[in-house]
Amino acid sequence: MTKTTRTTATTRRGALKTLGLAGAGAAAAGSLPLWARYAQAQSSEPIRIGFQVHRTGIGAAYGRWYDRTTMAAAKAINDAGGINGRMVEIVAEDDGTDPKRGAEVVEKFATQHKCDIGFGTLFSHVVMGSAPRAGELKLPYFVVSEGHHVASGALNRWTLQPGITDVKSQVLSMAPWVLQNLGKKVTMVFPDYAFGHDHRDYFTQAVQANGGEVIAQVAIPPTETTFTRYFPKIPRETEVLYHVMVGPAVLTFVKELGEFFGPDRPEMFGFIDSLEAVDISSPGLEFLDGTYFWEGMPRYAQADQSPFDKDYRAAVGVDANGASVSDPKDISTYAHMFGCWETLYVVKAGMEAAGYRGPDDRAALVEAVEAMTDMAASDEHPQGAKLFNGKTHQVFGHQYISQVRDGKLIVQHTTSIEDTLYPDEVDYTKQSF
Repeated sequence: MTKTTRTTATTRRGALKTLGLAGAGAAAAGSLPLWARYAQAQSSEPIRIGFQVHRTGIGAAYGRWYDRTTMAAAKAINDAGGINGRMVEIVAEDDGTDPKRGAEVVEKFATQHKCDIGFGTLFSHVVMGSAPRAGELKLPYFVVSEGHHVASGALNRWTLQPGITDVKSQVLSMAPWVLQNLGKKVTMVFPDYAFGHDHRDYFTQAVQANGGEVIAQVAIPPTETTFTRYFPKIPRETEVLYHVMVGPAVLTFVKELGEFFGPDRPEMFGFIDSLEAVDISSPGLEFLDGTYFWEGMPRYAQADQSPFDKDYRAAVGVDANGASVSDPKDISTYAHMFGCWETLYVVKAGMEAAGYRGPDDRAALVEAVEAMTDMAASDEHPQGAKLFNGKTHQVFGHQYISQVRDGKLIVQHTTSIEDTLYPDEVDYTKQSF
């Protein structure tokens, strides 16, 4: 990987490096020569990161690529000397994409595996079921989910989302473009759980604020396997169909959507969730040509590809089309999985700023991450520059609107970070540990 000279994030407090160095032992360690401190750290136990992964259940396609990305990031970090000179060990547990099992996994990380942190959760309902237990156990819990649950204030000070943006920021930044370019009368099709409800609530608000109207909302269970019976609920006067779907049946969803409309479709704006891990050139998806999608990170390498995206693809084993380099039919969840890579580098920066040595420094780690602000585009942040809000524990970044052209996704619009901001709804820094 290309070496970068910039740190992962700048912080509000110039003296962050002093965090976690209050004890006499730490002061003594700090007085050692650099080589001695490094040798001391190298002889220590590894930093154990509990990876809560959706190996089974409706999140399995994401879980497989979250796993691949996480292992690639851990290897890159270890190859560069680890964190504070200590190697990173990933301890993976399958939560079945289930909230109850998610809470059980978090407890195993804290009590059985003796992990330093928990990390990786994607599906919103699993986050909501797991985060309260992480708070009770005082286990820093870094989620890679997109749900607005963290920034809404619904969780706790131990839960952070510093590596991926949330749905509210995504839809607020893109709604003006959709209404200005595609139409004013919108029908929404979304999964009937917390993640889908974020889309329903915040995109509806954004549409109304920009002079449009949501004329229908069609909620579909995320475990559904056939969708034809839902599509007659889409009004004929729909100008823009806004769709987002998740789970193993997303290809069926998009195919049946095309069969329902035939050649007479409205303008379509989808979240790439409806096509994550799906080959856009699959038979039956030809009707998508000319339609638009949100992407968290462009699946296809663009003409202006950054060196950071190029390095990241090589590290994770993804080609220019967003597929595995070893199997062109194995399509990645490229719009989301970067969050695992970036979150682990935030954890690294936080632990180094806090002088992290073990569980007694967990609160100092949280404080160190809360103090972060600007994150520059880099090998550590290949998706792009970001701004972290320590009060809400949520990161903000660029969003991408891409159009399907000849079986590829070509970026048409990139939002500014400022487009994604919204007023704070919580200040976790005022909560006690």
